Amino acid sequence: MRLWLSELGTAPSQLWPARMGEAITREGNPAVAHVAAAASPGEGQPPAASSTRWSCDDIETTLAAAEETVKKWDFETSEEARQSLLWEDRPDEVPSYLDAVDSIWGLLESLSLEPSHRRDSETVDRAQNALQLAMSRLEEELSSLLEKHSESVDPDWLFDPVSGPSFGSTTDDIASQSSDEGEKEETATSYPIAKFDFPIDMLPPEIVPDLSIIATRMVAAGYKTECCQVYISIRKAVLEESISRLGLEKLSIEEVQKMLWEILEREIAKWIQATKVALGVLFPSEKQLCDQVFTDLPLVSEYCFAELARGAMMQLLNFGEAIAISRRSPEKLFKILDMYETLRDLIDKINSIFCGPACLNVRSEAMGILTRLGEDACGTFAEFENAVQRETSKSPVPGGAVHPLTRYVMNYMRFLSDYTDTLNGLLDDRSSGAPMSTDESALGSVDFLSEDTSPLSARVVSLIQHLENNLEGKSKMYRDPALSFLFMMNNCNYVVQKVKDSEVRTLLGDDWIRRHTGKVRQYHNGYQRAAWSKVLSCLRDEGIHVSGGFTSGVSRTVLKERFKNFNAAFEEIIKTQSTWIVSDSQLRTELQIAIAEMLLPAYRSFLGRFRNHLDLEKNPEKYLKYTTDELEAYLHDLFEGSSGSMNRRKSFSTAA
Repeated sequence: MRLWLSELGTAPSQLWPARMGEAITREGNPAVAHVAAAASPGEGQPPAASSTRWSCDDIETTLAAAEETVKKWDFETSEEARQSLLWEDRPDEVPSYLDAVDSIWGLLESLSLEPSHRRDSETVDRAQNALQLAMSRLEEELSSLLEKHSESVDPDWLFDPVSGPSFGSTTDDIASQSSDEGEKEETATSYPIAKFDFPIDMLPPEIVPDLSIIATRMVAAGYKTECCQVYISIRKAVLEESISRLGLEKLSIEEVQKMLWEILEREIAKWIQATKVALGVLFPSEKQLCDQVFTDLPLVSEYCFAELARGAMMQLLNFGEAIAISRRSPEKLFKILDMYETLRDLIDKINSIFCGPACLNVRSEAMGILTRLGEDACGTFAEFENAVQRETSKSPVPGGAVHPLTRYVMNYMRFLSDYTDTLNGLLDDRSSGAPMSTDESALGSVDFLSEDTSPLSARVVSLIQHLENNLEGKSKMYRDPALSFLFMMNNCNYVVQKVKDSEVRTLLGDDWIRRHTGKVRQYHNGYQRAAWSKVLSCLRDEGIHVSGGFTSGVSRTVLKERFKNFNAAFEEIIKTQSTWIVSDSQLRTELQIAIAEMLLPAYRSFLGRFRNHLDLEKNPEKYLKYTTDELEAYLHDLFEGSSGSMNRRKSFSTAA
């Protein structure tokens, strides 16, 4: 049973080509000339019933001539028909064959307007059989034309238009210039993916009208199913091959979820590129081709496009779904955001390309996956925050250097700032109607956050506070309080510098930077007190002066002990702290200068006041071991985390 287009809300006679009447008139068939006259006032309009009664001779003449032409190309009765194709091998016979098809259809339409008691059932059966033979032939011709001229899009052409198919419609994509000899030669031009936002000719333009002629007749004659099946099966395979050539494999959700992250990263990059090209070029081009082939048949065009493109589009969307429901881990966030932004930027295009009721499920699925990718991004960000809080490494970093967690978090922040607008939108949507998930206790008394603070800024402030709290706990693993302060100074300074040198600064603001620069100074001062107080205490005057009876003066015994204690304390610091690290060269220099400004003037003054009391002692070098310049040289070698001062330290044992 044939499916008529009336089932889609359009009568078959409205869809029959206007050229039908023209063809019949050209052939001069008197029996159906009134059909052409009825069709001519308005293109594609249904023929009106004629008041003229046909003679049996007219009907027989028309049908016999058409039958002869159709049977000439019948597969079962003609060897020539089996070995040849009309459009490919005998294009000169195409007009007469189409005229025969039009005549048969015109006859059937005219007879359908006659009262049933006046119709000759044998004539109707002959006409219907002839029409069926013709439709089988047209189906084969349609399949042959599509098979011969359909080819997948070469991905190299997308980046190098010169190598593209000769029938490509985008002539602007190829630049040409004159050579020295005056000859023109093509010059390859490379285009970024973002510029691939135009349809191309998926078939040679001269072939499309032939396909439209065939498709229109098949649909109008009730062979919509056969026509659509042929068209869909061939073009679907070509479209899927084009997408496959972009490097995107067909992967199940289970296969995606089992992939190692290093492999999955590459697959995501391929997906982003393939999705942009597919929605910018391939799908619009297929939709354009459908509209050109099924001219004046919008519902058929929509149906065919939906059927041939749905699978390829769902392949793209299923990959997004697999990522969105995969196990969350912090390193996946940026690729998830890349996918989210890609789909978000293309969602309007998806709705435009996959419009109409037949593509409703594609539009709904795309929007659903976009939502789930956004939720996955927010959830992954929250997982990262929790990971920072839960990181519980027990081994202290040697030398009080910057902790790997600090480096990881701040580098993460730098990448995060590239997605500021996207994350603000996602976090804002997520917090609408519900309390923000930012840990207010982690924010402490930071009063620089205003009501206008963006959602991402608030989360970043909270995240860094979590990091600092974690680092405070790790600093307690050092037995030496001075090293604890140095560790916190290093890490806090690293955070501040990363903020200042990146877009994270716009999230936190200058006030935050000033406050944390003050924290660096506090840790700096804390280190100086903890590390150098014992050394400086040796340079105090208390206890050196003695008085009693008729004499007063300096106790050489106490003075010698003070110098010995100073030397021992200084040497211990140099020996211990030569392996401590301040990796930031500017901070290291500032710290060395600060120590020198604190220690050297005190030592110089103490040495000047009391040196003469020891010069007369036997072996005064046992107590007066260092000049001010020598102390400064030792200080200059601190905090490089190497054995740079080892040679000097060797003198400690030999100078005693």
